[in-house]
Amino acid sequence: MKKWLIGLSVVVALVAGWFLRLMWLAGEFKKLEPHFAGECTPVFGAVGAEDIVIHRAAGVAFISAADRRALMKGGSPRGGLYLYDLSDPRHRLRNLTPDASPEFHPHGVSLHVGPEGRVTLMVVNHERGNHTVEIYDWNGEVLAHRRTIAGPLMVSPNDLHALDHERFIVTNDHANPPGFARTIEEYFRREISNVLYYDGSRFHEAVGGIGLPNGVNASPDGRTLYVASTITGSIRTFDLDPSSGRLSPKGRIEIGSGVDNIDVDAEGRLWVAAHPKLLTFVRHVSDPAVLAPSQVFRIDPASGRVEEVYLDLGSGIAGSSVAAFHDGRLLIGTVFDPKFLDCRLRDST
Repeated sequence: MKKWLIGLSVVVALVAGWFLRLMWLAGEFKKLEPHFAGECTPVFGAVGAEDIVIHRAAGVAFISAADRRALMKGGSPRGGLYLYDLSDPRHRLRNLTPDASPEFHPHGVSLHVGPEGRVTLMVVNHERGNHTVEIYDWNGEVLAHRRTIAGPLMVSPNDLHALDHERFIVTNDHANPPGFARTIEEYFRREISNVLYYDGSRFHEAVGGIGLPNGVNASPDGRTLYVASTITGSIRTFDLDPSSGRLSPKGRIEIGSGVDNIDVDAEGRLWVAAHPKLLTFVRHVSDPAVLAPSQVFRIDPASGRVEEVYLDLGSGIAGSSVAAFHDGRLLIGTVFDPKFLDCRLRDST
């Protein structure tokens, strides 16, 4: 009997230790102090504006949005791609995909502007349980669907980076489909997922061994790739050969928070949205009454400086997923909220 009790005590101690370590790694013991050196305007009209990309030359933003809570409840609300004119004082949104499939559920989005001015928009789509990448042409007024890309290697696509008008790099945020194996992957922080390269006709694994690869983007010269690893709280960096899609490990930027999407501004700085308390965010997913804090970092890859520029406990915006910057403006998107924020920084240097 005594041996049984000792064995049980050891098991309980091990489980408790594992759980406390998990909470610590997830940021649940962090003391958060809200701050932002600027002013923000809420913009309504797109529920779950999860990803945002800015066409800087045109002064407009493309927004990928889907009502994920309605989806979780068994509904099938049509998601959309929206246009947001940064010069519009009325902060209006225009739905660019009103005639998309009723089960259009966009996720990560990427923009490629060619040297001749041609504009291509690519978006990850989760439609009817299938995973695809939709490719569109943008002529300044109309978004015209050009092509649908699918493949069995896209197990759980999240975000993508367009290399040109046909090729792209896409992250699989999990190695397993929804179920027990995925839960183990998350809570045991297994670094087993990957990043894919699509060469215009088929997919290849570009790199593996990443823990929940999420947002992806590249430096302005296209030769450094940044991949957010949410469960390790870091950004992996790779040398990128734009012509072949080949990736070579370069380094890691430690953030210490649940990094999500990555924006790269004209100067090459990274603007990264994050979930500072990951388990709180998990609770927020199932219960909107639980507010998940939002966080934005500005990172200078040259110096390695990491600066927190925005922190909110969830009342201003909950569960931030993207922060896109241009000319003193910071657009902060979210996984679930019925709004995103259009913020003006008092000092963006």
